[in-house]
Amino acid sequence: MDERSSYLLVDGENIDATLGLSVLGRRPHPEERPRWNTLLSFIQEHWAEPTHGLFFLAVASDLPASFVQALLAMGYTPIPLRGDGKVVDIAIQRTLTALKDRAADVALVSHDRDFVDQMRDLSEDDERRLAIVGFREFMASDLRQVPRVEILDLEFDAGTFTSPLPRVRVIEIDEFDPYEFI
Repeated sequence: MDERSSYLLVDGENIDATLGLSVLGRRPHPEERPRWNTLLSFIQEHWAEPTHGLFFLAVASDLPASFVQALLAMGYTPIPLRGDGKVVDIAIQRTLTALKDRAADVALVSHDRDFVDQMRDLSEDDERRLAIVGFREFMASDLRQVPRVEILDLEFDAGTFTSPLPRVRVIEIDEFDPYEFI
């Protein structure tokens, strides 16, 4: 019998756009982007099982060779896509559908509601763990309502950033630290 594993599906476009437009208000500098190796390690430790990282990216013309090499070095399988329409979303939807036939846990890194139907289908398996990873305050409400889904924050739970981001978020009173604000 195969050992249970998890799949980490990264919607690179969505995370980069949300970080740039909604959090920073500008294009992120390289040092401001998530440390993807940290995220892969976090999911592997969080669920205590081998994790397969699939990083989906849209490519207009040339392959971004240095970024692809970096992803490979971190243990991800880069999936560069080209074509008409939202190619990254289409590929992630197809992958989520294919995972329904596998005894695997799934962590989706996106804020996009385009994956709600596939995540709901995956939630029908009571043995499967599911997570949505991103910035909590920007996740589609439909994604949050997927049964049994765990919501994980890229910054606060996974610790993928090297310095605090300028985020305005709701803080649970038990987590409030006045020293962060004075």
